[in-house]
Amino acid sequence: MKKAFIIVIILLVIVFGGIFGFKAFVNKKISEAMAHLPKPVVTVSATAAKLELWHPRLQAVASLAAVQGVDITPQIAGNVTAIHFHSGQYVRAGTVLVQIDDSNQLAQLASDEAQLRLAQINLHRTRELIATNAASQSQLDSAVATYQSSVATLKDIHATLNKLAIRAPFSGYLGIRQVNVGQYLTPGTKIVDLQSWDPLHANFTLPQSELQDIHVDTPVQMETDALPGQIFGGKVTALGASVNGTTRQIDVQATIANPKSVLRPGLFGELTVVRDVEEKVLTVPVSALSYNTFGDYVYVIEKNTQDGKTVEVARQQVIKPGKERNGQVSIVSGLKAGDMVITAGQVKLVDGSLVKISDEKDA
Repeated sequence: MKKAFIIVIILLVIVFGGIFGFKAFVNKKISEAMAHLPKPVVTVSATAAKLELWHPRLQAVASLAAVQGVDITPQIAGNVTAIHFHSGQYVRAGTVLVQIDDSNQLAQLASDEAQLRLAQINLHRTRELIATNAASQSQLDSAVATYQSSVATLKDIHATLNKLAIRAPFSGYLGIRQVNVGQYLTPGTKIVDLQSWDPLHANFTLPQSELQDIHVDTPVQMETDALPGQIFGGKVTALGASVNGTTRQIDVQATIANPKSVLRPGLFGELTVVRDVEEKVLTVPVSALSYNTFGDYVYVIEKNTQDGKTVEVARQQVIKPGKERNGQVSIVSGLKAGDMVITAGQVKLVDGSLVKISDEKDA
């Protein structure tokens, strides 16, 4: 019994030893075969890093404001007797918008006009009498004063009537009407807002480090997500008199042309200050960049010799990117002009991969 058990153990050792030995032999042969196989060649798209002339640009978030904008309010209390505008209407300067009850003032106007006519007649009569020594100088002085007082009183009532007929102070677009006929208004009650839309002011701030690069008449361009794809041009028209002591920012105001009246006061967007100088920058397509926590990098194609043949190899190159513009990114360091960088197919690569540049735009 014991002898049979030993024989079984020996047989099992022989069988399993043969199996594992054969598997190790096969794996060794596969490894040897793989070692002699040529490395796979990955097809990629590539382009050369190139020097371009860029106008240096400063970016900021700007808010639009009307060059002229105001809330229309009454100066004198009274009931609204007529409204002469519609919400959203364009009006010209001087257009009557709202009429406040002026019945008492019109009655007073008639009385004041009568008093002026009487004062004028008395002054004329007194001058005739003094010419014949039938009146004294004091009587003439009194008549002149009475006449002048009547003239001033008439001017005062006309001024009051003008204030009761509320007019547009400048040409522009009206907002939403806030009052109704018959409503009693007190001074300061908002009737409607009036805004001029062309041109508009764009207000923004820049850090103090940019102060030397911006001045009046510097060109600007503005974009807003309210009107995607449209660019509005203008120029800087004013700089703040001082730098904010807390934020170290300077206020800047640009004037933006709005001939089609598509922009509105209160919109915000991205504003670009275009400096009037040019500088050479090294650029590559944005698609060439890869990102990780250790730094940004690109794959650069190098020519090497392997087994007597010239091959193209992808090497990871750490770079420092700068600003982006029109699908290109400037490279501060890490590349030189003419370096071939891979723009498509990077996901299939590791450092040292063999590559082939495709004739197609994308790999």
